[in-house]
Formats: sequence, C-alpha cells, structure tokens
Amino acid sequence: MALADEKYLSLTTFTKDGRPKPTPVWVVDAGDGKLGFTTFSSSWKVKRLANDPRVTLQPCDAKGSVREGTEVVEGAAVASQGPEFERVAALVKKKYGIQFTMITMVGKVRKAMGKDSGTDTAVVITLD
Repeated sequence: MALADEKYLSLTTFTKDGRPKPTPVWVVDAGDGKLGFTTFSSSWKVKRLANDPRVTLQPCDAKGSVREGTEVVEGAAVASQGPEFERVAALVKKKYGIQFTMITMVGKVRKAMGKDSGTDTAVVITLD
C-alpha cells in the first residue's frame, strides 16, 4: 500500500535541538510524488518545520501508534498558505469527507475564540 493510501501517518518533525516529535496526520497524494496535509499555521509542527524541514513518515493509527512491520520514510516538508492550501484542502476534503468538514469547523470556532489560527496551512512533503 502506498503512503498516500494510508488513513493516518505518523509525521515526525524535529525540535531545534534535534529531538523527534511524532504526531498522526491525515495525508493525501499531492501530485508529482509528493504528499500533503492541512493544519493550523499556529501548530508546533509548522513552527518546527520553519527551523528544520526534514520529516519522517510511517503508517500509524489515529493515536499515532506506528504499525508494526512498516518502514520509516524520510522527506522534506514545506508549509504554505493561499492557493496551495486551497488545493491540498480540496484533496483532503475529497478523501476524508465529513471528518475534514467537522475538523475545519472546530478550527474556525477555536480561531474565533482566539485559541489558534484555524486550519489555514498546507504542508507538502517531498519524499527522499
């Protein structure tokens, strides 16, 4: 099974001092052999990517528990907004449907409450 076909991937980003920080994400085929997902620009993973674009990916469950027997895949990620966010968000919505709509609505409420930025950023990963 291709990584883009997985429901969840454990995305590991790295802190300034090199510590790994894994988190489960939804992922889509972003074209040209790249993967993508959406998130909040205020999220820690976006902040870590600004300092270090390298990531690792591995199939996991919704809680981030990595699936036994799967390989770690390395890559580099770039966070962006605007048209790239709109393109990736449309792909995520197509794959995840009502789940994506619900998460986006929660993000809008949290943004209105001043809790975070809301879902406004696409992360596109180029695999090594």
